[in-house]
Amino acid sequence: MRISQRPTFSPAHRAVSAGMGSLRSFPFRFTPAYRLAGFPFGVTRATTRVEVTGGDLVVRFGPWCLRTPVSNIVATTITGPFAFALTAGPARLSLTDRGLTCATNGRRGLCVQFAEPVRGLDPFGLLRHPAVTVTVADYRGLARLLRRKRVLRPRR
Repeated sequence: MRISQRPTFSPAHRAVSAGMGSLRSFPFRFTPAYRLAGFPFGVTRATTRVEVTGGDLVVRFGPWCLRTPVSNIVATTITGPFAFALTAGPARLSLTDRGLTCATNGRRGLCVQFAEPVRGLDPFGLLRHPAVTVTVADYRGLARLLRRKRVLRPRR
């Protein structure tokens, strides 16, 4: 198997055989305005994705990374639309609930809620997030996968 130095991701999620189980990768859906706003912060197609491995959920959004066991997920909610000024550019912190938003379009996304808050924005781990919202292309597929892994009920 050949491994390239620069990762590339297909337009749709894919299952790949990995050492510790299967890996499902969900790329973010970018709109032109969000692509332009995110570029100065390192938020590009090559640096953003959501991965679900055998036991973990990993969100990569430019220089930010959030990782938690799938067992820590308690609910998913389809959300949107989003205000451009509040969501475009870098990963955003909600001041009301400390949730993290990783948005690359203003239409729809998936909010993933955690039993125990997780690290994300703060590199020292002092700030923890009870949820993350991601605007992946296949947000419904991600919700279905997380429900299968955790037997979650969807919220709308």
